[in-house]
Amino acid sequence: MELHTGTHDVVHMWGMAFNMDTIYMTWVVFAIIIVVAFFATRQVNMVPSGAQNVVEFILETIGGQLKGPLGKHFSKVSSLLFTFFIFILVSNELGLIPSPHILTSPTNDLNTTLGLALASSVSIWVIGAKLKGPSYFKHFFQPFAVFVIFHIMEEISKPVTLSFRLFGNIVAGEIVLELLNGLAPYLTPIIWLVFSLFVGVIQAFVFTILVTSYLGMAISDEEH
Repeated sequence: MELHTGTHDVVHMWGMAFNMDTIYMTWVVFAIIIVVAFFATRQVNMVPSGAQNVVEFILETIGGQLKGPLGKHFSKVSSLLFTFFIFILVSNELGLIPSPHILTSPTNDLNTTLGLALASSVSIWVIGAKLKGPSYFKHFFQPFAVFVIFHIMEEISKPVTLSFRLFGNIVAGEIVLELLNGLAPYLTPIIWLVFSLFVGVIQAFVFTILVTSYLGMAISDEEH
């Protein structure tokens, strides 16, 4: 049995390799999010219904979990965190839609997950520096200046672990689904598909909550 999960349509240009399927699927994710956002906000009512009701429920549920570590700064960074969550959620679930190897999850490509993780780290540094000024960088030299080496290693490890955790879980789920579909193409894949849908939600939430935790630690001194 030939597995298609984890393989990519690679095009070489300008001395670089581009995974074209990942690029195409990323644009599909953007399109889905834009369409959902359009219909959810086209007629905003005081009493939500339809797509607006679903979107508001998701945002309120996730927002309630993210407010704790950020306190009064939550409103300043909520858009960023919700963007991470929604993009990862749609990306995770896209590859689970039955298709003849057409639809894939952008998050089953390490380039995507590493890009998301690096974007989150840079965002944390920028937000921390903006809220705390030059004093933000003092924690790199605490309790002694020599500890800067360990703090830098910690900052490097955060995006690495974030990216590999998300990538590994999504790829593993899609591989198992493809194997089950080849061995028993009826009941078992359906059961695993439902489970994978749940895992996709959990992984999007875990990524977002970890970024929130890292951001909360970065600005924690601002709260005291």
